[in-house]
Amino acid sequence: MSSTFVLVSRPDLPRPTFEALLAQAAESGPVPAGSVLPVAESSGRLVCRIQLDTDESTLREQVEQFAAAQFARGYLAADDVCLAVVPAAITEASRLLLVMDVDSTLIRQEVIELLAAHAGREAEVAEVTEAAMRGELDFAQSLVQRVATLEGLEDRVLGEVLERIEFSPGARELVARFHAAGHLVAVVSGGFQQILDPLAAELGLDHALANTLGIVDGVLDGTVHGKIVDRSTKQEMLHSWAAAHGIPVSATIAAGDGANDLDMLNTAGLGVAYNAKPALREQAAVKLDFPALDVIADLVLER
Repeated sequence: MSSTFVLVSRPDLPRPTFEALLAQAAESGPVPAGSVLPVAESSGRLVCRIQLDTDESTLREQVEQFAAAQFARGYLAADDVCLAVVPAAITEASRLLLVMDVDSTLIRQEVIELLAAHAGREAEVAEVTEAAMRGELDFAQSLVQRVATLEGLEDRVLGEVLERIEFSPGARELVARFHAAGHLVAVVSGGFQQILDPLAAELGLDHALANTLGIVDGVLDGTVHGKIVDRSTKQEMLHSWAAAHGIPVSATIAAGDGANDLDMLNTAGLGVAYNAKPALREQAAVKLDFPALDVIADLVLER
């Protein structure tokens, strides 16, 4: 079965550099000599999509070897270009489901750290968050530990934190492009539902799930109510939402940045590590190392 080799440049990468990379791919990489290499533009980026009669696993191995060779010789940096092998199950699907992490993926910040700043515990919480995202700590246990630092905060701080949230570059465009093409976009987060709900409504997301902060009489009680959204929950929700819409798991895309997202990315038809921690980046099929979330649309959607 054919697969599609996709190359997307960072914004403003010189076109001659991109075209030289394509020529190198045809000369000593995964692209057959003499192939037509069409280059399109997308939000300041250069995009080339090449359908090849090579099975997915073989092509992915070839692309990884090609990328490693280019980076090793110093011709390109990892954050100059995103290279991906997109399986036919995605390119030929009538409907896709994209499931993303929220903190440091859909949005630029880590919400727990913004909340902890109000309690004077930001540095302490940030250190625990980093360790959890590197996979060094159990996520659920670390979340309980971090949320406990919020005990006693008035719930008005949620509104103040919400005002500070910034979507990642390209997030709005990504959702809009998926919806315009008739596809679905969902998020599942180890963050908090009280913050996520307004963000999901603003973007018109199809599904959104996060943890619920305990609040009693207008004050955070330092606990999470209900089941904690952790690594396994993210994987479960990808399965559940896909099934609810009659979409095969092979036609799903998952994106995230931390170890907590690993099972979800490995389960999806295509997993994208977005500016990710090493624990996730090293195992992800696609590595997106520059801040342009809508590159995901470049990978799987025709303009």
